[in-house]
Amino acid sequence: MASDDDDVNERLIEVYWQRLRELIVVDRVLDHLEFIEYDQKEQIRQKARTDGDIAATNLLISAVIKKPHTLGWFTAFVDALKHSGCYAAAEYMQVNPPRPEVEAENDTCVKLIQLLSPSLVEMQTKEVCLHCFSKGLLTQEDSDVIETITTNEGPWSGARKLLRCIVRGPPGWFSTFLDILRKTGHKDLYELTGGPSDFDNKGSDEKPSLMDESTASAAAAAESCDSSQLMDISISEEPEADLYEAVSTEPRQLPHSLEPPQPEAAAGGPEKADIVLRDYQKDVARPALEGENIIICLPTGSGKTRVAVYITKKHLDRRRAEGCSGKVVVLVNKVPLVEQHYSAEFLPFLKPSYKVERVSGDCQLKISFTEIVKNNDVIICTAQILENFLERSNNGEDEGVKLSDLTLIVIDECHHTQKGEVYNHIMMRYLMQKHKNRRLKKEQKKPVPLPQILGLTASPGVGAATIMKKAEDHILRICANLDASKIMTRSLGEHKREPRKVVQTVEDRKEDPFGDVIKNIMNAIHTHAELSPTSDLGSQNYEQWVVQKERIAATEENQKVRVCAEHLRQYSEGLNLSNTIRMRDAFSFLNKYYDEEIKKKATPDDEQDIQITDTERFLFNLFKEKKEELQKLADNPQYENDSLTKLRSKVLHEFSSREAARGIIFTKTRRSAIALSQWIQENPKFADIGVKASHMIGGGDQSVVKPMTAAEQRDVLTKFRDGDVNLLIATTVAEEGLDIAACNFVIRYGLVTNEIAMIQAQGRGRAEDSSYTLVEVKNSGVAEKECVNEYRINMMNKAIDKIRALDQADYDKRIFEFQIQAIMEEKVRMIKKKQKHMQYEKCEVKFSCRSCSRHVCTGEDIQIIENMHRVNVTPEFSQLFIQRENTTLQERLLDYETNYFIACKDCGQRWGSMMLYKGIDCPCLHVKNFVVTFNGKKISKCTKWSELAIKFPAFDYAEHASRLADNSDDEDTD
Repeated sequence: MASDDDDVNERLIEVYWQRLRELIVVDRVLDHLEFIEYDQKEQIRQKARTDGDIAATNLLISAVIKKPHTLGWFTAFVDALKHSGCYAAAEYMQVNPPRPEVEAENDTCVKLIQLLSPSLVEMQTKEVCLHCFSKGLLTQEDSDVIETITTNEGPWSGARKLLRCIVRGPPGWFSTFLDILRKTGHKDLYELTGGPSDFDNKGSDEKPSLMDESTASAAAAAESCDSSQLMDISISEEPEADLYEAVSTEPRQLPHSLEPPQPEAAAGGPEKADIVLRDYQKDVARPALEGENIIICLPTGSGKTRVAVYITKKHLDRRRAEGCSGKVVVLVNKVPLVEQHYSAEFLPFLKPSYKVERVSGDCQLKISFTEIVKNNDVIICTAQILENFLERSNNGEDEGVKLSDLTLIVIDECHHTQKGEVYNHIMMRYLMQKHKNRRLKKEQKKPVPLPQILGLTASPGVGAATIMKKAEDHILRICANLDASKIMTRSLGEHKREPRKVVQTVEDRKEDPFGDVIKNIMNAIHTHAELSPTSDLGSQNYEQWVVQKERIAATEENQKVRVCAEHLRQYSEGLNLSNTIRMRDAFSFLNKYYDEEIKKKATPDDEQDIQITDTERFLFNLFKEKKEELQKLADNPQYENDSLTKLRSKVLHEFSSREAARGIIFTKTRRSAIALSQWIQENPKFADIGVKASHMIGGGDQSVVKPMTAAEQRDVLTKFRDGDVNLLIATTVAEEGLDIAACNFVIRYGLVTNEIAMIQAQGRGRAEDSSYTLVEVKNSGVAEKECVNEYRINMMNKAIDKIRALDQADYDKRIFEFQIQAIMEEKVRMIKKKQKHMQYEKCEVKFSCRSCSRHVCTGEDIQIIENMHRVNVTPEFSQLFIQRENTTLQERLLDYETNYFIACKDCGQRWGSMMLYKGIDCPCLHVKNFVVTFNGKKISKCTKWSELAIKFPAFDYAEHASRLADNSDDEDTD
């Protein structure tokens, strides 16, 4: 050890300051330094999170050498370096630090690893990691982190982390690493890094790997590393850069297939199927391992699903050891999550010992869900599927599933276990059975067995709470709904990554002639329809006002106001688009809308004329008069919105300042996500710095924008994970749950919802030194909403702490009260539901065209297909509509497809779609396109069939097909 003289030790540290900056891992060293105050440690850790290890090391060293010194400070510092795995740094603090020639040789080896990293990342990461740990090249923590990264992000990412760690190893690390490559069968990599070409197959005719000239010379240089000779390699030295993050920027096929991996390959063979948890993960899992119902609340990216897999395996192991069968159902709320959890988590670790299957609406399996439950140990499915089969069992059907059939239910994103959510419907069945079990026990009867419940969430939120008491009640109610005995959460300590947060506000445009023209058009429509808006044009309040006016006008058959309100809504959307994306996108949207409206009124061949009212003619002419002016303004970049400018600058900065940038932009609407993606793809500045953008939107068909199928979503995510796409523009569909490869920047563009979504979005920035940016958009109020959400997150964390501090008896009492309240509310809801279903009779319900008020049909004319699609196949109805080609044809997995939409013969208003069901054309009605009347009273709001309490009879395919066949025979006879 160096002399105890403080001045000598300080001088030694100062001499090797630059070397220490390159070799120290700040967080780990701080864990072993007791003489630095806690507050100062946190300051250094924060510096590491925001500016990286090299910058934070300056603060760390300054704190170490700061006077007055404590007794034994230098020895403590050297011991901290050793215990934290920074062996190379500790070497420089010895009595005899490395000689210059040895130091140079080590630099050469480090540079060689950096140079060859594009090839070295193809190693079998887990196997090499195991050997490196056993040989002392890696610490236990290094090994755990590499394994986690390999599992979550793939073997290449894990390999890059491994290469970053081994260069900090003890003397001789390079020779040891070469030997490991040889022993693990990496012949090509072993030879590439300088090992003798005979390997273990002397005399083989196999040719060595092809290398370019620079790589070959580097391999030759490797032969001298750890020897007395020194070879120079010409590589520019940039100590601040992380060279491993930048490797492999060329498109490659990475091993991230979404197909289920083979058991041996996925789990690395039975001997590697053990699940390794971090300490904080073990802590939160402990009550569940003892059979308790719990909620695990950990941040996004902290391995909640891995904990669930561990608990599942231990649950099944225990049941098997007791001679009982186990049955685990994993519930998710999004179709893509089914395949993700199946392929990436549950199958790899459980398949060698247990049968794992997945089921969703997107699944191709043609087998009963009941049979799948019977024949498998773990079933991953969407919650609605389980709810459907629980309901079947409740109705006494054979093809049903009971809660008593299951032994463990894992509920992903369990904060959705609230009123109206499918998770809550399932758990209400559970709570009501539990309540019945209490009565059965009092009557000394055998209770019905119920499964253990495990909830997973990153944030339970605070609901509508504005005070602490309400926040506690909200979280306790979720705990009660899940029958959780505890809510488990832990500080992640050094494993927690906090992204840097930036808010970019924008100034109002000095001039907005495009927006002014749209507002002038809207004011002209207001005058025509005698409407007086109560809020700013284009604002959210204005849009709500317009929707309300349209709904009231439709029920009152005031077609002048109804059609004006409908057009005003489109102009309001155009204003929002011009404030969010390009003016040309806003113009394109409005132009397309009017083209389609005019096409609706076009007279089809051999059909009667479609009515065009005076109001419609006024609206068409109004747009036609302003169309040329709008198009001219839209093409003038001088008037582009400042939000888009800020976004452009931010994206360019991220990609130009990082070696391997990967990010997500969250935006509000599907239309803006698509438009932003196109904008980036069309801009050569983005292409020049390597931006490869794609969009991801939801799969529901409520929007006029064509939704993405689950397969399309998976394809985009795979490309993003593999690096073929490095910038994802997404709606909120990407915020929650989906396994999106670690990003180093997240941008919320004019979108802030609630505190749960904020936590989820921040959690997407999982890479080191990640950033989280808010870009203001006019009328979005994102900065103010973000401040509110930060307050709500703080309130939520305090509420969780208070709940966890409750005495168990007090906690149980409050949970029981909420459960009794929920059961009573459910009983009242069921009674009201029955009364509501008794309220409407099919013959008393009438449907009229929303646009022209023409009577269309009654409830007696409607039948239902697949318990989902309401169709009218009466001959009378077929005389009332025309067919138009459906430009957004969607492929379906069921026995039907949609080729055309149907529209009113009189006014052109869409009524629904023409379904081809088992070879028969069936007009399918969308209730939102009609005004519904019951007993002469119009129902003001009816946008979904579920809001109309009528049970329609099932479509009689055989009868209808027979009738069509008879008609066809009659025609042939004629």
